[in-house]
Amino acid sequence: MDEMKFLPLQTPNRTIMTPGPVEVDPRVLQAMSTPILGQFDPAFTSIMNEVMEMLRYLFRTDNKWAFPIDGTSRSGIEAMLVSIIEQGDKVLIPIYGRFGYLLTEICERYGADVTTIEREWGTVFDPEDVIREIKKVQPKIVAIVHGETSTGCMQPLEEIGKACREMDVILVVDAVATIGGTDVNVDEWQLDGVIGGTQKCLSVPSGMAPITYNDRIEKIVLSRKKVERGIRTELDQQMATGQTIISNYFDLSQLQDYWSPRRLNHHTEATSMLYALREGLRLIMEEGLDNRFARHRLHERALMAGLEAMGLTLFGDKRFKLPTVTCVNIPQGVDGESVRRMLLDEFGIEIASSFGPLHGKIWRIGTMGYSCRKENILKLLTALEAVLIYHGVRINRGEGAQTALSMYGKQRKESAFSSVVHR
Repeated sequence: MDEMKFLPLQTPNRTIMTPGPVEVDPRVLQAMSTPILGQFDPAFTSIMNEVMEMLRYLFRTDNKWAFPIDGTSRSGIEAMLVSIIEQGDKVLIPIYGRFGYLLTEICERYGADVTTIEREWGTVFDPEDVIREIKKVQPKIVAIVHGETSTGCMQPLEEIGKACREMDVILVVDAVATIGGTDVNVDEWQLDGVIGGTQKCLSVPSGMAPITYNDRIEKIVLSRKKVERGIRTELDQQMATGQTIISNYFDLSQLQDYWSPRRLNHHTEATSMLYALREGLRLIMEEGLDNRFARHRLHERALMAGLEAMGLTLFGDKRFKLPTVTCVNIPQGVDGESVRRMLLDEFGIEIASSFGPLHGKIWRIGTMGYSCRKENILKLLTALEAVLIYHGVRINRGEGAQTALSMYGKQRKESAFSSVVHR
């Protein structure tokens, strides 16, 4: 083998406007170069405690348990579900896009008795329809996606959370696409278990899945606790009463011991990723959640206005639009993949296609975290106009970026006026 053919790593500069991954904040990248510590070094366990505290802020919760699962977002979903699903448990899953099917797939593999209800992609459920189905099925668990990136829609959760609590049903929420970009109010909405991801609105590389859950879920987890051989004590042998959690790695009962003062060894922590997550969370706290949500809404509105001014149409019900993902109907007769490829090759901009029944019909544009910036919006609108003209699409030339610029100018004036009034 010619070792010299492998040159030093050098990736091209990209403007990433997909629904994940997104551009990583430079300060997060810098944090990842911090020297490695041993996982039980007091300096490192102090960082672990800080991350737990910062995650409580992010999730807007007082839950005792808030920590990351080492792995991509799917690892957090698997950890939550495998730890509470016992063979034959009834699970209800409302599906309105690709990732509802993912929840179904995972629950079925863990032996759940799954009931699904479905809505057309591009719509969401009336909460009353979900509540009616809960009363009918009487499940142990409801698992639902908050922000469906495959369709750009966001499911209202407040009424569903309240109903689940009243009926003593566990509500598990996939908030991977929403956490850090729009409100996910765990305690107020009465959500029992919530899973996030690092690679979207947190602007941290993919590789961790922040989760939080309350004492209702902890009770189930502890009833199934089994500490692995080699590290268990006599007390540990007496704890389990329910079915053993079938996964070792995703066992929340053991992960609790790892993230608690007990520090019972479970795995070797992903040290650099934890540094990255801590810095990403610190930046969120620095900006403030409400300010961060407002920033995402501002750039979303500018993008939407620019696309529509160009003559393009948006996909989905605007009343339930996901603030962090905008879906655009591909003009008739246009090769959507050719447009995406030209945006990437000629302008260094990446947007996404979609899945299933929407494949080849829509583009998905993410405005998440560090990628959610004015310069990215303007660059995308300008480049998309040029590429569409190249592909022979009749659009309103020059209108997209100009409309977005006008919105930004209006926002600056309003901010300046507000600051004078409140001075």
